[in-house]
Amino acid sequence: MLNSFRALPETKAVKNRLHLDLRPKDQAAEVARLVGLGARRVDIGQGAELSWVVLADPDGNEFCVLRPLTPDAADT
Repeated sequence: MLNSFRALPETKAVKNRLHLDLRPKDQAAEVARLVGLGARRVDIGQGAELSWVVLADPDGNEFCVLRPLTPDAADT
């Protein structure tokens, strides 16, 4: 799992070439952990009714934190 974010001297100039979707056992705890490491919530027009959270690293690269597949999947 991702342990930290590292800032780079270059700024983001183009759309992400790679998009990560993380599926932790506890979505809220993982979002809080990632925000604590330097990520921030971003609005890319996704709306509030979706089941995932869009975050960006310090350079603006977006990624999503999804809910577990099913309640049973969170136990495995």
